[in-house]
Amino acid sequence: MGADMQHERLYEVVINTERQYSVWPAQQPVPAGWRATGFRAAREQCLAHIDTVWLDLREHSLQLALAGGESRHG
Repeated sequence: MGADMQHERLYEVVINTERQYSVWPAQQPVPAGWRATGFRAAREQCLAHIDTVWLDLREHSLQLALAGGESRHG
């Protein structure tokens, strides 16, 4: 089991402009439209991290639109 842990693939938590999160293999370049958040670990740890930081699953543009509408009417 120790040898498996040494060769466990690392992933990186990435985020796009709509503040949607995903995991990406750490050894590959981050795709266009995404940027690394700085969190790198095993896939399961990355997914657990995303669960703690991505609390509002709506696109950021929708969040802004709704917040703007609420501030105009509130």
